Amino acid sequence: MSVSVKPLRSVVPWIAGLGLAILFLLSLVTGVSDMPLSQVFSNPEALQLLLVSRLPRTLAAILVGAGLAITGQIMQTLARNGFVEPSTAGTAQSAELGILAVIMLWPAAGLLAKSIVATVAALLGTSLFLMTAHRLPPTQPYLVPLFGIVYGGVIGAAVTFIAWQADLMQYLSIWTSGDFSGVLRGRYELLWVGAAMLVIAFAIADRLTIMTLGQDTTTGLGIDYRRMMQLGLVVVATVSALSTVVVGMIPFVGLVVPNIVSRLMGQNLRTTLPLIGISGALLVLGCDILGRVIRYPYEIPVGTVMGCVSGIIFLWLIFRRPAHG
Repeated sequence: MSVSVKPLRSVVPWIAGLGLAILFLLSLVTGVSDMPLSQVFSNPEALQLLLVSRLPRTLAAILVGAGLAITGQIMQTLARNGFVEPSTAGTAQSAELGILAVIMLWPAAGLLAKSIVATVAALLGTSLFLMTAHRLPPTQPYLVPLFGIVYGGVIGAAVTFIAWQADLMQYLSIWTSGDFSGVLRGRYELLWVGAAMLVIAFAIADRLTIMTLGQDTTTGLGIDYRRMMQLGLVVVATVSALSTVVVGMIPFVGLVVPNIVSRLMGQNLRTTLPLIGISGALLVLGCDILGRVIRYPYEIPVGTVMGCVSGIIFLWLIFRRPAHG
């Protein structure tokens, strides 16, 4: 007996949106300092805490989660492989290399300068990965993620070696483990640039969907494959670099979220990209809240929590048998 999935597809976005709204409110009241929402407008200190710390942190988690999830989907489209994402394809590691170069050559540089250099480095690193990935045999799809892991590991090892020689390991640890504890008003606003890039990604969603059919088919349908590839690279590099500069590297978001959404909703990016963004924000914000309460009043970096949670989800995706009927 066949079971229609249309009711499930229609209710999943509403469930994800409701879950994100609940976590948004929960994030505002979770922390070392008690801040009941009922006292926000009557207590000046509570209002200041909300505007300076809790609200920027919550918005940063939402923007980073949505950005990493959508860029993961774009990476999988460009590489035509469902097992790659920025943190396993050298993008985030290349951004770290750019940040390290700025710290060594221009120690007084601000977040904007670091973001620009990190974006350029991420763009170059991702381009090299895709150029090599497209040369791998398409009949062996697992070679692409394996190459990405090795490629990112080599760049990460180079970054660690340079930081060790320059006595900058303490700075490097900031970007190798994602953490929202240092996000305050005035230190997260660059993430809105990444949100603007996600709008561009949604505008070209239909063309990205067609690109999954291959270069020949895409060109035959009148789409400039090379230009779409370049635009996708710019979106991935910009969002990944900004996320790395502001909060550090958060793994596996762009790997597990697109795979889960595609199983539930299909491959049409025009339909799935909004849900991918909401689901990524939901996952990152949930892991951030979990990291705040596991060892309260201390915090566990969201990158550590995300690595554990996403690893379990990824193993479930690999070993779960597809449902039939």
